[in-house]
Amino acid sequence: MSGLDASFYLLEDENTPLHVASVVVFEGPAPSYGDVVRTIAAKLPLVPRYRQRVRGVPLHLGRPVWVDDPHFNILYHVRHTALPAPGTDEHLRNLSGRVLAQRLDPAKPLWEIWLVEGLADGRWALIAKVHHCMVDGIAGMDLATVMFDLSPEFEQPREGEPWEPEAEPSDLALLADAARRTVFRPLRQLTDVARSAGAVREANRLREFASGLTRATARFASPSAGGLNGPIGPHRRWCWQAVPLDEVKAARKALGGTVNDIVLTAVSAGYRDLLNARGRLEDDTVVRTAVPVSHRAADERGELNNRVAAVFVNLPVGVDDPLERLRRVREQTDDVKRSNQAAGTQAITRLTDTAVAPALLSLAARIPVRLRQDIVQTVTTNVPGPDFPLYVMGRRVLEMHPYVPLTGGIRVATAIVSYCGTLHFGITGDFDAMPDLDVLAKGVQAGLDELVRAADGVRPAAPRTT
Repeated sequence: MSGLDASFYLLEDENTPLHVASVVVFEGPAPSYGDVVRTIAAKLPLVPRYRQRVRGVPLHLGRPVWVDDPHFNILYHVRHTALPAPGTDEHLRNLSGRVLAQRLDPAKPLWEIWLVEGLADGRWALIAKVHHCMVDGIAGMDLATVMFDLSPEFEQPREGEPWEPEAEPSDLALLADAARRTVFRPLRQLTDVARSAGAVREANRLREFASGLTRATARFASPSAGGLNGPIGPHRRWCWQAVPLDEVKAARKALGGTVNDIVLTAVSAGYRDLLNARGRLEDDTVVRTAVPVSHRAADERGELNNRVAAVFVNLPVGVDDPLERLRRVREQTDDVKRSNQAAGTQAITRLTDTAVAPALLSLAARIPVRLRQDIVQTVTTNVPGPDFPLYVMGRRVLEMHPYVPLTGGIRVATAIVSYCGTLHFGITGDFDAMPDLDVLAKGVQAGLDELVRAADGVRPAAPRTT
């Protein structure tokens, strides 16, 4: 594993399952469980990681490694359930919340797919879970493209060659490999960077990062919202919203910025409504969000790993004017781009590859959480999905709702995925701490509506009172 992948694996505990997921809704009729199993089995040779499990190095002297699971059984990973027909979206969300709260078995390959029957209008769904140590959002979209079909034409999968797992390395071999990496890998990485043609470019990026660090650090001085950080329990609430991508693009074109700026401004409105309903909204309140940024190169598409870094944005929830909220969001995201904050963060993240021992990685990842749990209140991740239809067994994908895990005292987070002209917002909340999660979800929709009205030249609705 890379240092970043290992960090995701090692940070997991019973209250913070660290899998990413999606709930994919299809047109009917639902296939049989056996057909789903056979179809997924036929795709497994394209994603060999799905038949591998995590193996620790003795005495924790090296990062975990991937090994073939000699006891792999696809029937364990592909599961079957149903809603009392006709199941509503609310029923599906409640079922999904329970399934997504359950931790993946660390002794087995870290994924599950649940077939859900019984949805209204003959629809059905797949709940797909995969550990964050295997994929980030972009890799997850690549995986969907591999696992799904690009055409409604469907042929029954043929039985492939029997899979033979490779022999597991011995403890001695793992220790020897860890020792070799401990001594030689950091030196080799530093030498490669120093000799590479990109060394000057990397140094310039770090200088730009340092020059913008003062402004980035100043954003952490703003008073942040209370009540969004704290202990996390094992249970989850989860809800979603869907908005037309054309509306978001029209607002972006009329008002300026990027699609992500419009999205962050709409999410700001959601938190404004949430905090207002709780009586915790002030004019200068912000909700500080981590925004993962992909650094996946074109030739890395399809690799199952993490290629992300994080930047931070203060969502101006205390501002009642939607256009002023957008301006403040744009001001920060523009500064992040100018100062190469994402590239600098990525360079720092890569240093985890020189920390071989899992204990060091785990400690480094947990230090910020132990020092201060309210530095960052939430995560907002926006992943571009396919703009073309996907199919499974000839059935078209109708909806694709994303799920992002919670960790580090963060009790609520939002994932956004685009698919075929629609932006799907998936909002995860701690079950006990976020009983009002629907207020946030509806507020996101209302915030987008405000921006669309502004883009159309119609005066936005009167600001919501505090």
